[in-house]
Amino acid sequence: MVIKLPHQLNVVQINNSKMVVLESKGPNSSFKKGGRVMKWNRWRYLFTTLLILCSSPVFAQEREINLVLNEQIVQIPMVVDGIFKKKEVQLTATIFHPPGNGPFPLIILSHGSNTDPSLRQKIGRYRIIPQIREFLNRDFAVIVPIRRGHGSSGGTWVEGFGSSCSAASYYEPGMEAAKDLLASINYASKLPYVRPDRILLVGQSAGGFVSLATVSLNPSGIIGVVNFAGGHGGNPDKHPGVPCAPERLVETIRKFAKTISPPVLWHYAENDLFFGPQVVREMFAAFQEAGGQGRLVIQPPFGKNGHMLFNSPSGIPIWTPEFDKFLMEFDLKK
Repeated sequence: MVIKLPHQLNVVQINNSKMVVLESKGPNSSFKKGGRVMKWNRWRYLFTTLLILCSSPVFAQEREINLVLNEQIVQIPMVVDGIFKKKEVQLTATIFHPPGNGPFPLIILSHGSNTDPSLRQKIGRYRIIPQIREFLNRDFAVIVPIRRGHGSSGGTWVEGFGSSCSAASYYEPGMEAAKDLLASINYASKLPYVRPDRILLVGQSAGGFVSLATVSLNPSGIIGVVNFAGGHGGNPDKHPGVPCAPERLVETIRKFAKTISPPVLWHYAENDLFFGPQVVREMFAAFQEAGGQGRLVIQPPFGKNGHMLFNSPSGIPIWTPEFDKFLMEFDLKK
């Protein structure tokens, strides 16, 4: 069952059911005993706003809750450095889990990024239901945190690699974004239906890159990483297949790998316009040379841009066999 939720809402968890409270505030509101009187201008304001919002695919995604998938929207608290002192911010995250009480192994699914703020906003809740179903069908719970500066979480973007493409800096933004995943791991590992000792980090594009940065910090409970087309600094329009300062990206991966213990599945496509086969092989070679354990898979060309293989429903039959092979390395039933 899919429920369409209205815009501007609070979702409150009460005895395992959701109570939706709609707060609608606009111009020309007035009150009187017995209820609210809405003037014509207020109705016109709300009607126009709804027409604009409901035409947006991001808005449509934001207001859906799939009860069959046990979908729930939560806020993850984390503390970050402010201008004068530390402050608490909230990350929006969506949780899904299979039927029953578990406990289930957990996937922390991480989205990509973009230098264009309007495209970062369109990430919404990164609600890629067909792919999430694949994980649920394999008895994983899934949490999808939206990192700072993206989609539903909003706030300050911390993943910029600098103003100069030739002097791109990757390690620092990777470490800063890793704080978001660490907060998500801390939150999700305490859920009653989650096995805190059976956590996989799965990420696409910048999400794969941030997953590698995060696992290099050795958080408790991580048993492996699946890196779908991971990297940073790619631009298919300006320099297809070659990210900014590729040698710096390779060295950042080498630095991450020095402290990565769990195995990593690297999964790419030959026609990835963000990270082409040459730089991918260089990243993986640096990963192995620094002590990283894992396997690289480069699939045949997929569509017009293989970077989108994981995000596309038609890519599911391509990546799931490799994902299942990777799962065989772990005793998830133990």
